[in-house]
Amino acid sequence: MSLRSFLLKRLVYTIILVFFVIVVNWLIFEAMPGLQAGLYASLANPRRTSDANYQALVQQYGLDKPVWEQFLLYVKQTVTFQFGYSYTSGQSISSELITSGRLYNTLLLLGSSTILAIVIGILLGIVSARRRGSFFDTFWVTGSLTSFSLPVFFMGIVLILIFSVTFQVFPPGGTVPIGYSQPPIPSLLAQIPTRLWYLFLPSLTLTLFSYGGLLLLTRATMLEVLSEDYITTARAKGLPERTVLLRHAFKNASLPVITSSALAFGSILSGAIITETVFNWQGIGLWLFSAVGTKDFPVLQAMFYIIALCVIIANFISDVLYGVVDPRIRYE
Repeated sequence: MSLRSFLLKRLVYTIILVFFVIVVNWLIFEAMPGLQAGLYASLANPRRTSDANYQALVQQYGLDKPVWEQFLLYVKQTVTFQFGYSYTSGQSISSELITSGRLYNTLLLLGSSTILAIVIGILLGIVSARRRGSFFDTFWVTGSLTSFSLPVFFMGIVLILIFSVTFQVFPPGGTVPIGYSQPPIPSLLAQIPTRLWYLFLPSLTLTLFSYGGLLLLTRATMLEVLSEDYITTARAKGLPERTVLLRHAFKNASLPVITSSALAFGSILSGAIITETVFNWQGIGLWLFSAVGTKDFPVLQAMFYIIALCVIIANFISDVLYGVVDPRIRYE
C-alpha cells in the first residue's frame, strides 16, 4: 500500500473514531444524573437563582428541548468548537479557554516539561544502555524508578518545602505575582523572567515524574538492538560510537519511543490536574478540577472531547512517523 493510500485510509478511520468519541462523550453526560440540578447548584450569582431566571437558563442551554435536538445541537457545537456556555461563569467556553490564559498556561507548563522529559529520558536511556551495569546505569535507573513511583503531589510539596519555604528561592505557587498586570504585546519579553520564575517548580515536578518512563523504555529497546549483528558490523567497520548509537541503534529502537512521545504530546491539553492544583497554576487542569466541584458539565464535556481529539491526532502522527523513521515498516 502506498503512503497516500495509507494516509487516506487512516484519515477515514480517524474521522469515524472522532464521531464515535463525540457520541460516547454525549452519552456519558446524558446518562449522568442531576444535570439540571447541577445547573441550578452551580450558579455563582444568587440573583440568578430565581425560578424565572432558572427557567431562562434551562432554555439557554437547550435542556428543555427533546433529546434528539439536544444531540444535534451538541454535535454542531462540538464540530465547530463552539462548546456553549459555562454553568458557573455564564461565558462562552471557547472564548474563556483562550482569553483567561488557561490554554496558554497549560501549553507553557506541559509543553516545557514534556519536551524536557523526552530529551532527558531519551539521552539518559541511550547512555544507560551503552553503559549497562555501570554505576551510571544503576544510578539513573534507580532514580527514574523512584521519581516515577512517587506521587506527584508529594514531589510538589517537597519541592515547595525546599525551594520556597527553606531557601525562599522560588514562589510556592501561582502563575504571576499578585497584582501583576499583563504587559502590552511589544513588552511581552519583559515578562519572560517572571514567567520562568513561577514556572520552574511545577515544570520540574512534572519533568521528574515523566522522564523515568521514557528512560526505562529507551534503555530496554536499545539493549535489544545493541545485541544485533548489524551493530557489531557497524563497530567492526570503525564507525564512531556516537554514529553507531544514534544512526544505527536508536533509529531502529525508536518506534516504541515515538509512540510514547506522541501520546505525551497528545495529553498536553488535558492539563496536569494534581500539579496545577498543588501549585495553584491557572491552567486547564485546575479548571477541570474546579468544574468537577461545581458540576460545570459543559466545561467537562468540552475538555473531554478536546483531550480525546488530541490523543487521536497524536496516534495518527505516530503511525505516519513509523514509516518515515523505519523503512522496514510497510503501510498495510
